[in-house]
Amino acid sequence: MDNKFQRILKKVQKPARYTGGEYKQIIKDKSVVDIRVAYCFPDTYEIGMSNLGLRIMYGIINGFDRVWCERVFAPWQDMEAEMRSAGLTLYGLESGDPISDFDIISFSVGYELSYTNVLNMLDLSGVNIRAADRDNTAPLIIAGGSCCYNPEPLSDFIDLFVVGDGEEVIGEIIALVKENKKCADSSREELLKAASKIKGVYIPSQYDITYNDDGTINEVLPKNDAPFPVIKRIVSDLDSSYYPADTIVPSMGLVHDRAVLELFRGCIRGCRFCQAGHTNRPVRSRSCETLVSQGIEALERSGYDELALLSLSTSDYANLSKLCDGLISWCEPRKINLSLPSLRADNFSVELMEQVQKVRKSGLTFAPEAGSQRLRDVINKNLTQEDLLKTCRVAFEGGWNSIKLYFMLGLPTETDEDIIGIAELAHAVFYTWKQYAKNKNRGARITVSTSCFVPKPHTPFQWEAQISIDEYLRRVQLLKASMKSKAITYNWHSPEQGFVEAVLARGDRRLGCALEAAWKSGARLDSWSECFALNHWTDAFASCGIDPAFYALRERNDHEVLPWSIVSTGIGTDYFKNERLASRQGTKTTDCLEGCTNCGACELMQRAEDKNGE
Repeated sequence: MDNKFQRILKKVQKPARYTGGEYKQIIKDKSVVDIRVAYCFPDTYEIGMSNLGLRIMYGIINGFDRVWCERVFAPWQDMEAEMRSAGLTLYGLESGDPISDFDIISFSVGYELSYTNVLNMLDLSGVNIRAADRDNTAPLIIAGGSCCYNPEPLSDFIDLFVVGDGEEVIGEIIALVKENKKCADSSREELLKAASKIKGVYIPSQYDITYNDDGTINEVLPKNDAPFPVIKRIVSDLDSSYYPADTIVPSMGLVHDRAVLELFRGCIRGCRFCQAGHTNRPVRSRSCETLVSQGIEALERSGYDELALLSLSTSDYANLSKLCDGLISWCEPRKINLSLPSLRADNFSVELMEQVQKVRKSGLTFAPEAGSQRLRDVINKNLTQEDLLKTCRVAFEGGWNSIKLYFMLGLPTETDEDIIGIAELAHAVFYTWKQYAKNKNRGARITVSTSCFVPKPHTPFQWEAQISIDEYLRRVQLLKASMKSKAITYNWHSPEQGFVEAVLARGDRRLGCALEAAWKSGARLDSWSECFALNHWTDAFASCGIDPAFYALRERNDHEVLPWSIVSTGIGTDYFKNERLASRQGTKTTDCLEGCTNCGACELMQRAEDKNGE
């Protein structure tokens, strides 16, 4: 660490974000490394190091012979200012070397409001932010993560997108880069043409887009035999896939400072608003035996005092009770807490409650999403008020006093009666506490939180319009006025952030101009409310001649070519259209356990299994 860097660290908040040197970080001898990869998380250290996907990819890439992967995180505002003032470029935490000297700069992009962080990190590294401006000497810029199911808004800046699971495809990309590096006269264009043949890889430069007079997309035109659509990659066997049991132990506190087990990917439910539930289909589970072994090993190697069992709907794991028994028998004597986020209120049992409270209680969180049964049927939540109140009774009788309830405002067909229903449901939960609480001395803590519905790609609601900021705030005030009890706390998320999220989530590649303009005006770290400023975006849209309402507030025609149709999750458009029609009729769709709904995702699993069996 040179003197200049030491002086900077004395001036910034949380210097441990920037120093590296953690226990179990991976250091390699540069003289025997052929390929260097900068794995960039476009948010702060404590957010990125809480991400299981980062730890998985870090371990996989460093497992390759003669390949070194280092971590890079977005600096906070104070650190960025000091770096720019001192002329320091973005560097890998492990070596301290500038990432502009690496072969691959990879971004994990899981949230639309981190897009300007991607541009800022490229600029801080000294790499041209636009793909078209990079020459053969520049690193290959790649991106993966949930936002890559609509890669178009970032297509001006990223050379290569990975669509779907990254565990297997990253090795194929690195092998291609390694071969290309051996050929001194090989061009960047030739590398990208070759990469477009890798399954699950989308190369924006290999496609032209034409538009209609009304601004909608007319046609997507692949070049050089590039695939259309690009079909996502999936890992079919999670039991044999890499799990980071022996991973980095951070030197500072994280947002989620604990060991984590991923029970399964995908979701058996069919909530019509949920992008993750649809894009991660089909469901693939780890065995109970594998999970117990991995959980114990992760705790032994890290020293954490909490283990979280994570998936989109943890309580849907088939052997959850057996898994908890296997883990608690090891955790309880060592005072290690078992945490179960993502529980559903319709399958929370007394037995499960007794298992997870053996070490210490934490608050319970449920997401009814809508206040009325009619609207829950519209969104296919398959949860009744009776289910929720029964679960709350079980929890209150078991000694819990704290319940958090999450809802969305602006769901399709929502009325004021549905909004008032949220308050009525919260009051019903409080009344249940008054009837059945085991310990009333501590009082009840019922927290209601709402966010603005964002219609996401690859869901039955992908054609829907978002409500305006003013309308969201009107509904917030209606709900706030309906909350009568002091035991109920109401929090609502920023509609301004939700609006920009919707624009970026539903946008096409013409948004690249606005992204760059917003970043140049100071937009970065926009997922943090203290950093977000709507005027950065409204000014950027105006300067580029873009109407953001065209992307966020407009209902799409179901025959329109959607920007994200360039990639496929395996679920057909006809399935989404039928589900949208069912939502209008208030018809519920069964989950995958009750019967196959023929969404098409299982065909991807079969193809992956056939390939592995070759």
